[in-house]
Amino acid sequence: MSGNRVSEVAAGRRSARRAATTDEIVAAAWSLATEQGLAGITMRDLGARVDMRAQSLYSYFDSKHDIYDAMFEQGYRAFAAWMSPATDEVVSAREQAHRYFAFCVADPVRFQLLFQRTVPGFEPSERSYQVAIEVLESMTEHLASLGVAGREQVDLWTAVMTGLASQQIANDPGGTRWQTLVDGAVDMLLAHTTSTSPAARRPSTTTRSTRRSTR
Repeated sequence: MSGNRVSEVAAGRRSARRAATTDEIVAAAWSLATEQGLAGITMRDLGARVDMRAQSLYSYFDSKHDIYDAMFEQGYRAFAAWMSPATDEVVSAREQAHRYFAFCVADPVRFQLLFQRTVPGFEPSERSYQVAIEVLESMTEHLASLGVAGREQVDLWTAVMTGLASQQIANDPGGTRWQTLVDGAVDMLLAHTTSTSPAARRPSTTTRSTRRSTR
């Protein structure tokens, strides 16, 4: 084996080890967040969880917010996969809404990071936020296929569905009180926001930024 090839193999192994350690740190951060809350994560506790000194974590992440950013991206990639299953079947508005709701309530900590401002001062990076934008675009396309047109109409859908999930998590964890309202909320939203409804035909007079559109 040539010297260059040996170097390439060694570099590949180092990269793989680094990636594995990075994944381990992120997994440990999720675990700690579940136990102590997102804002309760400390570098000392996180280092202890992965058998590293707190200072050594900075070899993998520049700051604690960078760890939150990795969690944010991972969470939205999981959300994208969940909302876009490998199937050619046409998904109804109710089915899609129930998928959205189920993802939100399955992990309250993940819900807080993705859809609420739980960590003071944290803003996702452009790279991780782009994943969130892609999810929103996919959801917007699905709603458009149902006749829901316009940014305000999509905002209303996400606000109502996220609100139901938030209520379920806060007031009936593990129950179905707000889950049972999903079908009625979908029917109400379809009546109000489809292109044939008067509300949807009214022109918007508000200009909004795409920033934080899914949160």
